[in-house]
Amino acid sequence: MEKKNKKAEAPTRLKSQKKRIALVAHDNRKKDLLEWIRWNRKTLSCHQLFCTGTTGRIVEQALIDPETGLSNNKTALIKLKSGPLGGDQQLGALIAEGGIDLMIFFWDPMQPQAHDVDVKALLRITVLYNIPTACNRSTADFLISSPFFGRQYTPRPMDVGDYLNRSIDMD
Repeated sequence: MEKKNKKAEAPTRLKSQKKRIALVAHDNRKKDLLEWIRWNRKTLSCHQLFCTGTTGRIVEQALIDPETGLSNNKTALIKLKSGPLGGDQQLGALIAEGGIDLMIFFWDPMQPQAHDVDVKALLRITVLYNIPTACNRSTADFLISSPFFGRQYTPRPMDVGDYLNRSIDMD
């Protein structure tokens, strides 16, 4: 039997120097993400990348060295389902389980998406679990150039104890 007054917290994790990075882009922003990845290819190459759907294929292409034409074998790339087909939920689950350290999500504010509710839920979960999230190139540049990017960082989790221990009227 569980104690009622036990304070519950969101999961915490010690983030290592090797980051687990979610990369997502809506169709009208994939070109921007591709350009950003090419610009940051060397920095990203030693991290683990998680991508939804078509974005994964584009990221794979962006990681090819233009001088040699070879893919960087040390970059771990995990491709999930397309966002509207469950990829956004897969990323959300990875975040909730402590499997993502930061997210770069170039979303299109000018185009309605068939899966807008999924996008909102994904962005909500990044806030809930205190995951640094960039939704545009400027913020992505700030994240990747931060001194915290290349070293261990322990995020302060959101205190969800009051929510988890709330009283529910069952009458």
